Amino acid sequence: MSEEDRTTLKYLVNGPEEAPVLVLGPALGTTWHMWDRQIPELSRHWRVLRFDLPGHGGAPAHPAPSVAELAARLLATLDQLGVERFGYAGCSIGGAIGAELALRHPHRVGSLALVSASPRFGTADSFRQRGVVVRTNGLDPIARATPERWFTAGFAAAQPAIVEWAVQMVRTTDPGCYIAACEALAAFDIRAELSRIGVPTLVVAGADDQVTPPADARVLVAGIADARLALVPGASHLTPVEQPMAVTDLLVRHFSSSWQSPDHPTGMTAIPAPPPKPVLSPVPPGAEVVEYGHNVPEPFLDARADAYDQGIKVRREVLGDAHVDRAQSLADEFTGDFQDFITRYAWGEVWTRPGIDRRIRSVVTLTALAARGHLDELAFHTRAALRNGLTPTEIKEVLLHTGVYCGVPTANSAFAVAQRIIREETSPEG
Repeated sequence: MSEEDRTTLKYLVNGPEEAPVLVLGPALGTTWHMWDRQIPELSRHWRVLRFDLPGHGGAPAHPAPSVAELAARLLATLDQLGVERFGYAGCSIGGAIGAELALRHPHRVGSLALVSASPRFGTADSFRQRGVVVRTNGLDPIARATPERWFTAGFAAAQPAIVEWAVQMVRTTDPGCYIAACEALAAFDIRAELSRIGVPTLVVAGADDQVTPPADARVLVAGIADARLALVPGASHLTPVEQPMAVTDLLVRHFSSSWQSPDHPTGMTAIPAPPPKPVLSPVPPGAEVVEYGHNVPEPFLDARADAYDQGIKVRREVLGDAHVDRAQSLADEFTGDFQDFITRYAWGEVWTRPGIDRRIRSVVTLTALAARGHLDELAFHTRAALRNGLTPTEIKEVLLHTGVYCGVPTANSAFAVAQRIIREETSPEG
């Protein structure tokens, strides 16, 4: 094995030579092919570089003991290619590599997207135990459990060929390199350093991800100053594979709107991109994309018959299934019509209007609820605000502003409620 194999990574490049470079990092147990569905669109605007982790996809099997070492090998690869500054999107451990680069080499990263990522992946013991399993039984047990970890049950049932492809990716990974990657994740913990990430960051989470659940994404968004959350319905851990259209759209919008460095010699705006549409809410505002991964008519609700269906969908996306299920379970003959009214009118006809996005609607809602002293509803709308992409700092500013115009006692009560909810929602154990 050459020294170059030990210090660099296997890579593949697509896109125009003169375009700015966008790097895509893979998840543990996958290869660069996990990004295949994103390449046609991304390579129209950027020179896309994908890489394989050591021992994955036939890459040289030289284990990397830490996320920092993986980041260093990627930088060595980019240095060989003459790439100084780049955008970066990574999934799972690929996201950890991106966060490491943004922390240790901020001058190199122009913009960042963290997909199915976390500042702390599970527990150190869980990853070390996984290493014990692989050392004892090989990768077959891990490979067989892959569909449950990576995909929703519905997707796995509907796409058996993709499931088999995923299982084979894990099964053909070098065990020593897989164990080393588990050790790297066991040691990875940047919770105390998130505030030092200074580049524009998009955090993408699958709504049904049990490996890096949405709570982990919210910790990232709460800690990174310039971060926005996109929650993708109908997706588990391998979101770029399960909802490729959604992830592609999110990446194009994010890197088109946030990655601006015209003074750099590579010319980051050399390739025309779509008009910027910053991702400020879990679902792009208005009715342009009502549910990621599905083709839905673009016009705003033009038939009241659609209002309930649209309303219950948006209500669940904003407030969460648990809250909506609880409210509906308590409805009876006396209150059922009122629940229907809320869903149809508030959520189906107002929250779905295209004039302002969900972040702004959350700001308005928090202010109104605090001003009127509706503290129970303020609690679940604080959760909704975090889900809609507001940071704890932004919520604090909303309540401070409310205190000026609605009174200190009002803000005092609101702060107590919001503080409790933010602590619950941004806790890594949440």
